[in-house]
Amino acid sequence: MQRITVINLKGGCGKTTIATNLASAYAVLGHNTTLIDYDPQGSSMYWLNLRSGDQAEINGVAAYPSNRTVTRSWSLRLPLDAERVIVDTPAGLKGLDLIDQLHGTHSIMIPVLPSSIDTHATADFIRDLYLIAKVRPKTTRLGIICNRVKANTLAFKSLERFLRAMDIPVIAQLRETQNYVKASELGLGIHEMGSTASPRDHENWRQITEWLDADPRAQPLRVVARN
Repeated sequence: MQRITVINLKGGCGKTTIATNLASAYAVLGHNTTLIDYDPQGSSMYWLNLRSGDQAEINGVAAYPSNRTVTRSWSLRLPLDAERVIVDTPAGLKGLDLIDQLHGTHSIMIPVLPSSIDTHATADFIRDLYLIAKVRPKTTRLGIICNRVKANTLAFKSLERFLRAMDIPVIAQLRETQNYVKASELGLGIHEMGSTASPRDHENWRQITEWLDADPRAQPLRVVARN
């Protein structure tokens, strides 16, 4: 089983878009996929409820009750044959909440928008990953997904400079397109939209899933609190 956590301190950066499309991508590829929604807004579960019975099956877990004990119990209620577990997280996780959220994670996907506010917030979040959650590249993988990209803009060029300095791989650059909105309204991933999605959209998700699946390590991330 591979557990993939989509996370960033900043809200509105596209965590649910990434999580739902990733779950859809793996389901279409034939993997037994579970989507866990920790965000109190419940957007991933709302998307999942929109899917028709004709679409590739995705198991859903609504894990957003505020009671921490309940949340932990939900996190254990996974199908025994789950192959891919995609975790959609809430914004603003810090301290012990951040540590708890990353328990058992194999790969961390960080969506980033091309804006100065998002760049600053992401820098703080990556610092917390290293210093508070004790994430180490040797025990887990970190990847960045640039979301709602408009190429050749000053904001995107600034984001590119920031990401080069962070030394964390950029897995894909998702263009700003209404196709993601249309897909979300139907409970679909963008690659389930047929010819409506462009070849570039399909290629982005092929790159993401191939990068995630290229890691041969099976040991889950061990997260410990800072003394």
